[in-house]
Order: sequence, then structure tokens, then C-alpha cells
Amino acid sequence: MKDQLLRNARLIDPEAGTDTRGWLRIAGGEIVEMGEGGAEGGMDCHGMCLAPGIVDVGVKVGEPGERHKEGFRSAGRAAAAGGVTTMVTRPDTLTPIDTPEVLEFVTRRAHDRTPIRVRPMAALTRAREGREMTEIGFLMDAGAVAFSDGDAVCADTRVLSRCMTYARGLGALIVGHPQDPGLSRGAAVTGGKFAALRGLPSAPPMAERMGLERDLALVEMTGVAYHADQISTAVALPALARAKASGLNVTAGVSIHHLTLNELDVGDFRTFFKLKPPLRSEEDRLAMVEAVGDGTIDIICSMHTPQDEESKRLPFEAAASGAVGLETMLPAAMRLYHAGHLSLPQLFRAMSLNPARRFGLPGGRLVKGAPADLVLFDPDAPFILDRSTLRSKSKNTPFDLTRMEGRVHHTWVGGETVFSEEGAA
Repeated sequence: MKDQLLRNARLIDPEAGTDTRGWLRIAGGEIVEMGEGGAEGGMDCHGMCLAPGIVDVGVKVGEPGERHKEGFRSAGRAAAAGGVTTMVTRPDTLTPIDTPEVLEFVTRRAHDRTPIRVRPMAALTRAREGREMTEIGFLMDAGAVAFSDGDAVCADTRVLSRCMTYARGLGALIVGHPQDPGLSRGAAVTGGKFAALRGLPSAPPMAERMGLERDLALVEMTGVAYHADQISTAVALPALARAKASGLNVTAGVSIHHLTLNELDVGDFRTFFKLKPPLRSEEDRLAMVEAVGDGTIDIICSMHTPQDEESKRLPFEAAASGAVGLETMLPAAMRLYHAGHLSLPQLFRAMSLNPARRFGLPGGRLVKGAPADLVLFDPDAPFILDRSTLRSKSKNTPFDLTRMEGRVHHTWVGGETVFSEEGAA
């Protein structure tokens, strides 16, 4: 690890909430010194933004079982190019990550094939079937940072309450997917006029609130640490705010797609816009942006979900849900910045600082002694996104051929360069 001085940068500090001109010095894989104003020597950042690397929570990597959709090598390259320095991966693989042996396999693959940090979540119940609790203690010892069944909502409240009680005793974090499984089963879009006009199966926004209310009641009963992976409807926000105000150990996230797109983007059955939960109304989108700004929603994630062409080139109802987002998360977030909705420190609080804190990780900060996990980017650089150039194996992005702003110039992990625009393939 070589020592580096990065000068003439806009330092985006999400912890202090500041955006200032200054310089930063890296040594031994850490930030060792920083200050405002000018400095001599080192790398000239030309006034671009220097921020903590993105900590992306809920990334799907298809190992084991679906390497044709995404492997650790391709996901790692995509993440580095997108300014993501840590991926917290989901356990909804084939087979699910529900034993220490599978977790150790995934951890080794990630270490050998990715240039960035990877911290896996493990399944909460065996095979994600909601019937029997996994060995939470052993999985924590093997490196699991949280426990989740992903979008396979545990319908048996007795099983879920037992899992929460056990997790509370071990200090484990549970990540839930707030949806009522009955109301949301088979849904392709959000219920309302648009769904009726298109004749598509839908779920009402109330399904999210009902699922969240149930989970929060169990959190209140058990005292477990709980994170809602995606909140996307305005009707769910009051329950979340009440839970926080009452002192429950609760946080929530939202995907960048639900902050920048709405249900009308589906248009004439465009399957790259089919997500889970489905895209919501414009009123819901704006409510989510406001909730990030006031801290009701803590974390912004890409919810990176690679799907191959065969899974997407189907009728809308039958097509697989999900979109890739590791490379598009930062430029999509710049839409919110340029629209004046959120400042850069607010965005990086939600994309870096808060996820690192919630999942017990050391990154997300721009202070002396913090890991030198950094991204240097130009928030104003325009480009037309061409999905064929994405580094992910799967190319299912809703932003194909979209004019975007915000280009990553450099990414460091532990002080080592893992992406440079000059050396990009």
C-alpha cells in the first residue's frame, strides 16, 4: 500500500454533513490526515467529489447456483466501477446461504474474485421456507453480518417470533421484507388505475404497511434489531416513524429505483422496469425522497438483482423481477442531487455512513483512522448509459439509453486502486 495525497477535491463528509474544498492523505490503508484548502504534490482531483465508498446493502450475486446471471468476479468489477467499496450480499442463492459450510464457500469465492469488500448475509430460516430457524450462532461465527429470507416472507408468526427472540439473545440483525404475503402474492405492479388499465395482477400499497406493522409488533415483543430492506409506499412511513419514536431498534432502506422511477415508467409492459416491490406512484416516490432527507428512511441501496435475457424477455406478468444497480446507483442518485431534493452529504449518509453503521462495518466515514475506502467522481459529467457496456453479466437495467450525470473517476479500497477511469476496460 503506497502513501497517497489527494488534493484539490470536494470532500463529501456525511458524518459532519459538509461539502468543502480540501485534501486528504492515505497511508497504510487508512485516512491519516485531511484538511481544507490547498496542498502541494500528490494527485490532483481537479475539483471532483471525494467521498466514502458506497456500502451497498442487499446485493444479489448468483453464487452458488446462478453464475450465468452474476458471479463474484463480474459483480466486483461492476461495484468498483460504480464507486461501491463494500457489498452486503443477499442469501437468496441456489442453494440458499443457510449453513456455515455454504457461507464459508461464498466467503472464499468473494475473497478470491472481488477487488472490494464483501460481507454476506445468511438465511433466517432453512431453505428460506419459513419453517425452521437456521443455526444463527454458528453462521455469525462464520461471518454473517445479518439474517434474512429476502423476499420469501415468513408467514408463520410463531416461527418468526422465535427467530427474533433467538437473534436478540445473540445480538444479531434481522433484515425483513415488509409485504403481506397474501395480498402481494403474484403481483406484477402496484394496485390502482395504471394496473387496471394494463390488466396486470397487482398488490395494493397497504400490503407493505400490513407487513411492516406485523414485523414491528414482533420487534416490540422481542426487542430484536430489525432493518426493513425496502420501504416504498407513503402509507408505511407513519408506522416506521412511530416505531423509531418509541425507541425500537429499527432502521429502513429504499432502493435507488424507487427513488428515481415510478409506475408510469413501466409504459407498454417494459419488463426491465419490473421490480420487487413494484414501482409505485409519483406521490409515493416523492414521499420516499422526503423520508430519506428527514432520516425516517436510513439507507439507500441498489437492490442489485441480475436477471438473464431469457428471464426478462417474457410477457410482463411472467418476467422475472429485479434490475442491476451496482454501476448505476451513483449516477441515478445524482438525479436527486441535481433536482435539489438531497445534498451530497445527505446522499452519502444514506449510501455509505448509515449502512456501515447498521451492519457493523468500519467504512462510510471521511475521518482520520477510517479505512481508505473512497470514491472520486464528477457529479456533473453527462453520458448516455449503454447497457451493453455494463460490467455485470446481466444487463437488465431500466436506465438503458438514458441521459445521466455522475461518472466515477477512481475507486480505492484500503488505499488500493480498484478502479480508474483511465484504465477502465
